Amino acid sequence: MQKIKSYNDIFLKHLENFVEPKAPATLYDPIHYIIQLGGKRLRPILTLMTAEIFGCHYNKALNAALSVEVFHNFSLVHDDIMDDAPLRRGKATVHEKWDVNTGILSGDAMLIMAYQLFENYDPKTFQSLAKLFSKTALEVCEGQQYDVDFETRDDVTIPEYLKMIEYKTAVLVGAAMKMGAIVANASVECQDSIYDFGKNLGIAFQLQDDYLDAFGDPKTFGKQVGGDIIENKKTYLYIKALEFSNEEDRLQLEHLYGVNPSDPSEKIQTIKQLFVSTGSAEATKTEIKKYTEKAFSLLETIKISNDNKKTLKTFGTDLMNRNV
Repeated sequence: MQKIKSYNDIFLKHLENFVEPKAPATLYDPIHYIIQLGGKRLRPILTLMTAEIFGCHYNKALNAALSVEVFHNFSLVHDDIMDDAPLRRGKATVHEKWDVNTGILSGDAMLIMAYQLFENYDPKTFQSLAKLFSKTALEVCEGQQYDVDFETRDDVTIPEYLKMIEYKTAVLVGAAMKMGAIVANASVECQDSIYDFGKNLGIAFQLQDDYLDAFGDPKTFGKQVGGDIIENKKTYLYIKALEFSNEEDRLQLEHLYGVNPSDPSEKIQTIKQLFVSTGSAEATKTEIKKYTEKAFSLLETIKISNDNKKTLKTFGTDLMNRNV
């Protein structure tokens, strides 16, 4: 079993070949730009790791891992357009650096390129990967639409929110791991179990991301801190704050989520204070821990070595203790 840094280095070397200059540059340069911005490379690392956990050399899973990363970055390009986000990983978003039309078209090309990478596998593996990928891609779109819909709704519930982040974020984490298991020819039972582990870890990851969006360090977070508040996104923090608020605080919170000041700094600060004072911030951290522990409990049902279980637990623990 490789160390996490080794998987990352191996993947980045494979990525270099993918981002070689192509024509027309106006289509491919934005693709190279977003992919080379960096990020945690969480999903491809999980694909490589899972393949090895089930007895396959990581080399065989490199194209599946790359497909997951390309698709993830495609979704970020389009999400940033929809959110009108100025920053991604501390740098200008694609539509800011170029324009909206370029972002749309380059994103479309990335989706196609992600599918093309499955052509490197035998027909049976190709079919399994493509079937999982199609299901996951559609769920990600559904999750994104739920996210957009929630911006104009005042009655979003915790179960609805959790379903949204499951589709928008967590299913891709689960799929990344299942792809590694598929490439390794693991049993269907093992494929499904590692998918459920990844999905629950993905929910915890997104809840942590929501928390960091409000309370992260701008120097390390990479995105605009308070971006969800500016966009009036009904995150777990917001929904729990409403649930725990007294009448005065609830009215203030609802009012602030209905305005878009030219300078949002005061709005962000006031809402963050409400998240803390109502207990919402602490409740969010409790929920992160709950889904992390649920993922860990699923590991006990998977037929892999105790060393591999320990590796996955360590990975999950480190992920939940991050500040970026």
